[in-house]
Amino acid sequence: MSRLKPSFFLRPATASLLALSLLSACGGKERPQADLAASQVTTIGVNSYLWRASLDALSFMPLTQTDSNGGVILTDWYVNPENPGERMKINVSILDQDLRADALRVGASRQVSTNGTWVDAPVKAATTQKLEQIILTKARDLRRGAISN
Repeated sequence: MSRLKPSFFLRPATASLLALSLLSACGGKERPQADLAASQVTTIGVNSYLWRASLDALSFMPLTQTDSNGGVILTDWYVNPENPGERMKINVSILDQDLRADALRVGASRQVSTNGTWVDAPVKAATTQKLEQIILTKARDLRRGAISN
């Protein structure tokens, strides 16, 4: 009868104990809580707070295109009833999944009516900056609301 070496049994036993100890570390009862108000939200392609705030800020305008994965919102021409000789079109781009000021870009086009035809006119930089501030403020408020709930 041949004799088996003790190391022949120890190696598989050691490997099994090591694997078992590694697996037991995964099954702990303490799991980290999900941060519902994280600045990075990945259920859509872009930050959901910026997305919802942008849609809310532009809700008075007719939308022509929305793409939540690409982060693009395009409006159709909007004529303010108080100033029927002028119309605006807004483009919002959300560039990142983080809630940051540089993750938002707003562009605007403006036309004025001259002799019954629409003519391109310049847009003040303050107009797009103000809209960016409104969207960012709404997004931060949405995030704060999610944290407090």
